[in-house]
Amino acid sequence: MIDSSAQIDIPGQKTLETISSATLFNEWMFNTIKPYCKGHVLEVGCGIGNISRLLIRNNFKTSLSDYSDQYFDILRKDFGNNGKVEAIYKVDLAVENFESTYPELLSKFDTIIAMNVVEHISDDHLAIRNCRKMLASGGHLIILVPAYQSLFNSFDEELVHFRRYTKKTLTKLFEDENLEIIHKQYFNAAGIAGWYINGSLLKKKLIPEDQMKIFDKLVPAFKLADKLIINRIGLSVIHVGRKND
Repeated sequence: MIDSSAQIDIPGQKTLETISSATLFNEWMFNTIKPYCKGHVLEVGCGIGNISRLLIRNNFKTSLSDYSDQYFDILRKDFGNNGKVEAIYKVDLAVENFESTYPELLSKFDTIIAMNVVEHISDDHLAIRNCRKMLASGGHLIILVPAYQSLFNSFDEELVHFRRYTKKTLTKLFEDENLEIIHKQYFNAAGIAGWYINGSLLKKKLIPEDQMKIFDKLVPAFKLADKLIINRIGLSVIHVGRKND
């Protein structure tokens, strides 16, 4: 049997590298969740560290993790000698015997962030449940996932997404796993058009780099647009849940 953690994710890394150059977009995404980050923060599914860098730059007590050997090695190479990083873990959110596999991580963190992670896991209830197990009492789980199943297209297939979400479906997921929702919103309404045209109509498999650069320059306008529509729609959906026991 092949260990999935050892498989090379070429489309995923290429997509993350394309997004890494979108400085304004990454800052917009991070600043949206920043008010809910507190204490010791664990980012799960860090990939190449686009959000990790912003956590460190903003002086959060930060630990990093990924399940993939590919990304775990990148994290160790890029952040292993960074004095602001507490630890780098290899964590599988899809493991059923989480307590015995990762006893040192139970109830350890005040905030857990999973940005574009849960959609990659077939059993999303298990993923959220395992995130909750790593939270201290009163801790926050911050999730960003792709929105609207109607937008599922060639991009999602190439990136091995199992599903997309709405506020309603993500709310149910959090409530099923005993997390009190303290914030929920859609994010990046402007991104819907590009995602639909490129992925649904043109059947492209990767986000075009040139379009991402143009999009990034227009982020100030897109941020304003989200405010004007009060985050009623968006390419992504964000939820923040609190563990109360």
